[in-house]
Amino acid sequence: MTPARLMRAAFAALLAGLAAAQATAAPLAAAEAQALLEASDAVRNPPRPFSVTVTLLEYRQSKQTDSNTLSVYSKADAASGQYRSLLRFLAPQRDANKLMLKNGNDLWFFDPASQASIRLSPQQRLLGQASNGDVVTVNMARDYRAQWQAEEDVADGERVQRHCHKLALAAASPDVTYHHVEMWTEAGTARPVKARFFAESGQLLKTAYYRKFQPQLGRERPTEVVIIDGLDPSWVTVMRYSDFALRDVPDAWLQRDYLPRFKPE
Repeated sequence: MTPARLMRAAFAALLAGLAAAQATAAPLAAAEAQALLEASDAVRNPPRPFSVTVTLLEYRQSKQTDSNTLSVYSKADAASGQYRSLLRFLAPQRDANKLMLKNGNDLWFFDPASQASIRLSPQQRLLGQASNGDVVTVNMARDYRAQWQAEEDVADGERVQRHCHKLALAAASPDVTYHHVEMWTEAGTARPVKARFFAESGQLLKTAYYRKFQPQLGRERPTEVVIIDGLDPSWVTVMRYSDFALRDVPDAWLQRDYLPRFKPE
């Protein structure tokens, strides 16, 4: 059995055990809640280095107002388990070939026209309600500590009721994208269904729905995330994922000093 299949079998056994525990209505321990978050990460993120195209579409009052497209190259760091990512802007033309690099919790923007790299904040908006930290690949279980709150039936992004675990996520360090998060993962599958992202003040920043699950790189993964502004529900950003592919992502690509020399294959 391949390592990927062994991992899926282990998660399936874990989820079955958690479902049995929930039949007694007993709250889940922190370790079990963290395991649910890890299982949800495995649904969103392929376990091997990969590339994907991300298209961002911004809508106001149901009318598209802006868009951009990026190629994302990601691989997990062997030491931390967190993903390192290189993003190359494809469109619009004015941004073509600009780069963004996430290495650890450091985020850098590189403009080939000026040959300058600028440090960015993960919270900074990239387009609409999608922040820099939303677009890079993230293992949330590395950045947040999960507590189980309840089992609830919630509507997903396609208005289908899903029986879910509700998790409360607290930032494990001050430099992550959001201070705390509420996340709903489907019981039995660990699919991410819905998430609410909050500032340190407690203000709701945005709500995200994960939808359009399709077979990608060995399992069903969300290929679209709908993000709704926390104050203005008519301000919506859609993130679409396409062209998933396993590929070599050289370590050199993931170093700030290499950005001026990067040439896409």
